[in-house]
Amino acid sequence: MRSAYGVESVRAAERVVMARGPEGVLMKRAAAGLAAECAQVLGKVYGARVVLLVGSGDNGGDALYAGARLARRGAGVSAVLLDPERAHAGGLAALRGAGGSVVGADDPRAEGLVRGARLVVDGIVGIGGRGGLRERAAELVAAARGGLVVAVDVPSGVDADTGEVRGEAVRADVTVTFGAYKPGLLVDPGREYAGVVRLVEIGLELAPDEVAVEALQFADVARLLPTPGGESDKYRRGVVGIVAGSARYPGAAVLAVAGALRAGAGAVRYVGPAADAVIARFPEVLVSAGPPSKAGRVQAWVVGPGLGDDGERLGEVLAADVPVLIDADGLRLAGERAVRERGAPTLLTPHAGEAAALLGVAREEVEAGRLSAVRELARRYGATALLKGSTTLVASETGAVRVNPTGTAWLATAGSGDVLSGLAGSLLAAGLDARDAGAVGAYLHGLAGRYAADGAPVGAQDVAEAIPTAWREVGKSGGVTSGRRDVGTSGGARLGG
Repeated sequence: MRSAYGVESVRAAERVVMARGPEGVLMKRAAAGLAAECAQVLGKVYGARVVLLVGSGDNGGDALYAGARLARRGAGVSAVLLDPERAHAGGLAALRGAGGSVVGADDPRAEGLVRGARLVVDGIVGIGGRGGLRERAAELVAAARGGLVVAVDVPSGVDADTGEVRGEAVRADVTVTFGAYKPGLLVDPGREYAGVVRLVEIGLELAPDEVAVEALQFADVARLLPTPGGESDKYRRGVVGIVAGSARYPGAAVLAVAGALRAGAGAVRYVGPAADAVIARFPEVLVSAGPPSKAGRVQAWVVGPGLGDDGERLGEVLAADVPVLIDADGLRLAGERAVRERGAPTLLTPHAGEAAALLGVAREEVEAGRLSAVRELARRYGATALLKGSTTLVASETGAVRVNPTGTAWLATAGSGDVLSGLAGSLLAAGLDARDAGAVGAYLHGLAGRYAADGAPVGAQDVAEAIPTAWREVGKSGGVTSGRRDVGTSGGARLGG
């Protein structure tokens, strides 16, 4: 698990270390790690031209001390000070003592130094920074676009807690962060600015219950995968009901069913007007044209993809005493009160536009503040929310937000979300809670998209077909036999009790 901590948690942990150790211990550790990562980026340090963009905070000091280390290894290091009166005195002395040079940001030579550098180190603003870069800093950063850029702790201009970018910000090739990942490094748009993120341990002790954002890794997902046992039957493996599709959008039903089948559902019950299209593609599906309450036992429902305005079937599903995943048209029709009043778990899976409608804000607001938006969705609707997009996020009313590390831009294709709905719904039926089902579903879906695309355009059906490959690869990392067993009951649950 990759865990990210908020700024206040990190600072509290830093104060503990500083109280116990000698003065400057954290900065020395950070500078040593930063210098090592810069050396790795450079490849050959001796003779390399390095420029430090230095602000008034501690990460400016980190940059200066790291620059001194690089200078002692033969690099030509220059520091450009954004605020010469407030630059870190100890760091300046160390750099000068190692043979480095120092100029102010207003010096006519400053931009030329930046343009001529092989490596530029962004030490302008630390994790406490808010808002975009000031004008002079932005000009210097623009001059750095011809070389490699390494950001100290977080790219300047990126909000470390949220990933929001309000104005000009540094676009780094590598971000070297200290002690713990910060949420803004894992969540877009900040993640896009961070480049490759390297973590340098500096001895911080952080409590697991203070994690703000977490990203599952292969082994975490492998432990959560439901696997059949020797006595499994279709109910123990999980039966998922799907209410999707319409005369206008029969394909949405087919794709949701495909996602559910490829994700290991013991059986899929389809209810809706696209039964002929579904059964023609998947003869193993149990189809029904009647109301969901007459469809038979299920352990979870998926409702909404291509549903149109079928509020009656939606209402029956929401009245069920089993977990429900709501997507697409279901999100538009359900209403906040109906979701909050459900007794069983609910998983909402909107994209940014749908989330904006649910929250009553502009789409641009959701995309700029994805972490805030997904938390607010979970809080307002009393549900688990999966916000799809460049970084898919999963939030419940309590606990860390999960950010999905897999995926490809080729997944931005019609029907891809329908496949994800069926996939995550199958995991709900297999017994995973809504947060795990959403996170594992997004992980497998993103991985399947990568495998299906392989650098080329891909369709939603291709993604569905690649789900078993993604499942198999994840299982290899942790051993599928160590994953979760199936739901363990042959009884299932009927809609509405």
